[in-house]
Amino acid sequence: MSSTRRHLATVAAAAMALSLTAACGSDDDPAADGGGDGEGGDGVTISVSNLPPATEAATREAFLARVEEFEAANPGITIEPSEYEWDVTTFAAQLAGGTLPTTFEFPFTDGQAMIERGQLADITAEVEALPYADAFNPSVLQVAQDDAGAIYAVPTAAYGMGLHYNRALFEQAGLDPDAPPTSWDEVREYADAIAEATGQAGFAQMSQNNTGGWILTTLTYALGGRMEDGSGDDVTATLDNEGTQRALELLRQLRWEDDSMGDNFLFDWGTINQAFAAGQVGMYIGGSDVYNSLVTENSIDPDSYGLTVLPLDGPDAGVLGGGTIVGVRPDASDAEREAAVKWIDFFYMSKLTQQEAALADAEALVATDAPLGTPALPIFGAEQLAESDAWVADLVNVPLAQMMPFKDAILDQPLVPEPPVRAQDLYAELDAVVQAVLTDENADIAALLQTANDNVSSFVEAG
Repeated sequence: MSSTRRHLATVAAAAMALSLTAACGSDDDPAADGGGDGEGGDGVTISVSNLPPATEAATREAFLARVEEFEAANPGITIEPSEYEWDVTTFAAQLAGGTLPTTFEFPFTDGQAMIERGQLADITAEVEALPYADAFNPSVLQVAQDDAGAIYAVPTAAYGMGLHYNRALFEQAGLDPDAPPTSWDEVREYADAIAEATGQAGFAQMSQNNTGGWILTTLTYALGGRMEDGSGDDVTATLDNEGTQRALELLRQLRWEDDSMGDNFLFDWGTINQAFAAGQVGMYIGGSDVYNSLVTENSIDPDSYGLTVLPLDGPDAGVLGGGTIVGVRPDASDAEREAAVKWIDFFYMSKLTQQEAALADAEALVATDAPLGTPALPIFGAEQLAESDAWVADLVNVPLAQMMPFKDAILDQPLVPEPPVRAQDLYAELDAVVQAVLTDENADIAALLQTANDNVSSFVEAG
């Protein structure tokens, strides 16, 4: 879901900037210094995205200090920081107009489409030269690869979808917050109990700004269905599969039979987080890293928070995964591509692969009361994730014990990538389906899905 990913990418960039304030600090702005001719010779200049705005003085200063450190270690490369942040609605125009930074962050959802449209540079050779190139989690790296295995971006953060729940509302409803639901039948039972005992929504569902389709896709995967079938140029829309029908039937039951979803049926990512932090929602589905935003933006009471895995039902059931990847603009020269991957390695990957950088990042986050330790999916393998967790274990400041139902089980759940073709358009189409089911007791689920599938098929076939 692009608005979510864009927000998370910004937070991640700010956190990384903060992470190295402890390692080096400078008031100088390297973007004002010039240097590097960008035309070969002895130097090359590249621009990089997600410089925090001037209103975020501390994170901006830390970002620029990190730039200065990189330039000191790579005297032939000049970095020009840019405040550019991913926006799917303006990306193509900025690429065509030559205003896109050399390197930029974007969500998992858009990787395959951008590769097919030739909007990313092939950086296979540069990535394969990295010392950890063979260690990437294959299910994560595939979002940045074409069918032949060529690499067009580097995954820098990944998450799996989970079930967030309010422990305080559980207790008020007589439920054990240390024993969250493990089946969709239990989710329904718990939601009903919470609504009955507290008057709050036992379960809430996003439904607009593409989030309705995103969460419906998540539910579909958890029930064994898929929104699209195939890969590359041979993809078919399959929105009207049994899993999606079951997912919508579950929402219909929660809404109309149980009356356990409250009275707001137009949540998006930001508003549902706000309602949850305010104690108005018992359970909802979202990315496993949402706790970070619940703390920094919504001031959630940590004692009230719980996280568990989504129940999986069916032989093909899996958990939707997402995250952030960093790519290089397709017209970058050989020297620019090489410099760009060096920057990605230095700025994004060092805290995942080097203990010293990981500790610097963790110490800076804790110093600013930012969350540290929220569960994530491994960019590399489970062993590497465990090792990097151990590096910073003494500094973790999130209620990790309340997240263990997720952390203990998520690596055993099959990870399923988001739909490979026009995912955002598919999500937008499904928003209307979700809204119809939540607002019309007599909504015809089969007919709604048939219409949506016909509409999505038309733009999937168009590419």
